[in-house]
Amino acid sequence: MTPFGEAVRRLRARKGVSQKEMAQALNVSPAYLSALEHGKRGLPTFDLLQRIAGYFNIIWDEAEELFLLARSSDPRVVIDTSGLPSEHTEFANRLARQIRSLDSADIARLSALLENGGKGDGKAS
Repeated sequence: MTPFGEAVRRLRARKGVSQKEMAQALNVSPAYLSALEHGKRGLPTFDLLQRIAGYFNIIWDEAEELFLLARSSDPRVVIDTSGLPSEHTEFANRLARQIRSLDSADIARLSALLENGGKGDGKAS
C-alpha cells in the first residue's frame, strides 16, 4: 500500500464508507479505487484528486497533504540519470533491484541521508 492509499483508507474509515460506495460517488470502478489504494495504479489525475478531496469535504491543508502524498506514491518510479556520473546510474539500478529486500531501518537511514541533502548525519555506521 502507498502513503496515498493509506490516507484514502483512513479517510474512508473516518467517513464510514466502503470502497464500493466511494467509487460510485466518484464515478470510478471499485476495482480502480482498490488498485489505487493498494499502489497497483499510478498517480491519479488532478481532477480525481479534487473529487476525492470534495467527497471527503476536507479543508485546504488536508487536501494539499493528500495531493503531496499522491505525488510521492506513484509505484512506477523512473529515475533519470542521463548526464550524471556512472556511479549514479549504477546506484539507481542497484536500488531498483534491491528495494524489496530493504527493511524499515534501511529505508529510515536512506531517507535521513536524503533529508540531509546527501551529506550524512556524521555518525559512524
